[in-house]
Amino acid sequence: MSVARANPAPSAVPSSATLRQQVYAQLRSAIEQGRWPAGMRLPPSRAHAGLLGVSRNTVLWAVQRLLAEGYVEARVGDGTYVAQALAKHGAGAPSSAPLHAPALVAPPRGLSRRGQLVADTAARWRPPLVAARAFRIGAPEVASFPFAVWDRLARQASQAQRAARAHYLDPAGDPDLRQAVAQWLWASRGIRCDAAQVVVCSGSQQGIDLIARLLLDVGDEVLVEDPGYPGIRASLLGHGALARPVPLDASGLCIAQGAAQWPAARMAVVTPTHQFPTGVRMDLPRRQALLQWARKHDAWVVEDDYDGEFQYGNAAQRVPALCSLPGSEQVLYVGTFSKTLHPGLRLGFVVVPPALVEAFAMARAITDRHAPGDTQAVLARFIAEGHLLRHLRRMRELYLHRQQLLIDTLAETSGGHWQLPPCDRGMHLLHEAPTGSDDEPLARSAQAAGVMLAPLSRYAINSPRRGWLLGYAGYGDEEIRTAARVVGALAGR
Repeated sequence: MSVARANPAPSAVPSSATLRQQVYAQLRSAIEQGRWPAGMRLPPSRAHAGLLGVSRNTVLWAVQRLLAEGYVEARVGDGTYVAQALAKHGAGAPSSAPLHAPALVAPPRGLSRRGQLVADTAARWRPPLVAARAFRIGAPEVASFPFAVWDRLARQASQAQRAARAHYLDPAGDPDLRQAVAQWLWASRGIRCDAAQVVVCSGSQQGIDLIARLLLDVGDEVLVEDPGYPGIRASLLGHGALARPVPLDASGLCIAQGAAQWPAARMAVVTPTHQFPTGVRMDLPRRQALLQWARKHDAWVVEDDYDGEFQYGNAAQRVPALCSLPGSEQVLYVGTFSKTLHPGLRLGFVVVPPALVEAFAMARAITDRHAPGDTQAVLARFIAEGHLLRHLRRMRELYLHRQQLLIDTLAETSGGHWQLPPCDRGMHLLHEAPTGSDDEPLARSAQAAGVMLAPLSRYAINSPRRGWLLGYAGYGDEEIRTAARVVGALAGR
């Protein structure tokens, strides 16, 4: 593996980079420039470290990072290989090619090692900065939010109450909001928890960040779903943890396979109610197997219930949260109001074991002290007075209607090529293509026509699954029809 030593990429490796970052950048450059073709087996780490004149741990760190980003793939009992998924891009692919991550960018001078890890997350995940349009996923219906009700509740606060909330507040959250959330979780998701276990945060992304900061050390391994949400992986990698991809089947995360491949893992992050992005619901035997793994390995399970409220059967048919099962003491539940209400609130929460509450509250205090007091207070009343329940009932009916409209219009406009099965949960649908297909060209064509059509490959690490994701929740009937005509015409070619 002397190629990396003989042909480094000095322009891509800043002089301020650490030794392991330099090794990582050289290996990645060799892959991106085609000097290491797809399918090539990497030499053993010990031999490679000898060639480069560095420690074996330095090489292992670089290879583990490439593995997490999808540049290489591990084959149990057979070593590490350059990912086959890169073969279609060819040698010398430009940095704009749709790989799992863009080319390395020289970091700003002066960043710490941890700061560089955080800065590097831009190569794996960028939050959208443009207005949502069909079929971008994750966008809820905002126009129908009861702003008048919200404003009325805000005006009902007395001058004394407003003045009290203008001071520094409990970093764990407003007591009334924590109580309202705890009661809501019991009624809606079957979770029995004390209000003191609820820590209010700025959405689920901050919840994941708090968990990673407090429960993981640099180099710790975390099982993540593959395909899965890049924002979760970015947060973990930004804290120096190693995101270990685990495949999915019809029952959810394949925990037995993950445990066998990554026996040192200290945490698993899952979306069991409506897996992101495939839509699979984790069944009861798999949930029990996951909890058993956590107990056996003294590991944590993070349940990201990002859209668990959007189950479209009657209340008796809705699946409760993983956190509601017996033996779930090592599950941390992450919830958000970004999907149930709207992202502009910037409010979410984490339900943690009682012994961890103080640490989570202090981490929140160190980060941004606390959430805005007035917003927390209004939300507490919004929940307690039943407005959240009424809003969700309306949204479930609306989203189910929009889902069916999307299915019908796509089937018609594609000439029957796209037959999406209905789903009784979630805010988006997946149209899966044959394994190993290239799902990028259609996504680019749709983008050029003004339609956001995310390819499944952008959410995969090692998974060969391909397809397209279509969000429907936040778009009116005419916008859905118009975008579906565009996609249907492209898919029907």
